[in-house]
Amino acid sequence: MPLKILRGDITTFRVDAIVNAANSSLLGGGGVDGCIHRAAGPGLLEECRTLGGCPTGSARITRGYRLPCRYVIHGVGPVWQGGGRGEEELLARCYRSCLALASEYRCRSLAFPLISSGIFGFPKDKALRIAVDAIGEFLLGQEMEIFLVIFDKASYQIGSRLFADIASYIDDRYARAHSEPAASQKARRQAALASLPCAEAEAAGTPPAGLQDALSRLDESFSQMLLRKIDEKGLTDAQCYKKANVDRKLFSKIRSDIHYRPSKPTALAFAIALELPLEEARDLLARAGFAFSPASKFDVIVEYFIARGNYNIFEINEALFAFDQSLLGG
Repeated sequence: MPLKILRGDITTFRVDAIVNAANSSLLGGGGVDGCIHRAAGPGLLEECRTLGGCPTGSARITRGYRLPCRYVIHGVGPVWQGGGRGEEELLARCYRSCLALASEYRCRSLAFPLISSGIFGFPKDKALRIAVDAIGEFLLGQEMEIFLVIFDKASYQIGSRLFADIASYIDDRYARAHSEPAASQKARRQAALASLPCAEAEAAGTPPAGLQDALSRLDESFSQMLLRKIDEKGLTDAQCYKKANVDRKLFSKIRSDIHYRPSKPTALAFAIALELPLEEARDLLARAGFAFSPASKFDVIVEYFIARGNYNIFEINEALFAFDQSLLGG
């Protein structure tokens, strides 16, 4: 199951469990903790009183009461004290404890806030990286749908250096695309069309000269190329679709139908999972009827990571989210 980063109010999520960013007393507080207690009603506080608190880095579970979820998992993250007191490991341990409880109680879906990033003062970019790493590692071995719920844009940020570097890369690509001579643009479009299967080329206005020419240009479908690449990389199906942040059911559709046409984010997610270099990623994308465009922020951001050999799909999705783009996966 994929990890999805969304904006919203975690108390409204219809999932098996939501995570509360609690304090060690478990008796409520400000921020997300207060919102969850208010939405759940007094029964939640009464049950929390019976638990005797919870140490930092650990988690406890209660019923959901008035919330639209079965359980609330109370994860106690650390207060930021400058980074020299093991705060990062404690936060990672907190996420792992929450995930272990969700697995123990057979949850199929789970929603997290960004733990410790509010009144506990944990730097948001560090908190986000720890959350994504812990959840991503868990999902490589488990089947669960997990949401990382960001209350608003002000609550979210990727590293300032990475953000600035990507922004500069986007600006450079935009400038190049808009200053490129018309003849060069035409040549680049023709090269892209030449890499598309026959049907896509015809739809784009360059019909084949005849039936024999059309037949000679038939090639692997997206599904066929994907399955071949999985075998060549020595991956199992599960390893591939989990690295791609893609649901098992969607992968089954792709495997069972050689003519299946995925969305562009799904096609690129598999290019990332297979760690394809840029030219091979373009080829796989073309089999689904798409191409990279220098006028698309989504395309340029994904290209930025591939060009640098960074195939961490969760880190790529952090950047896409920060720039208000669709996320990779399905």
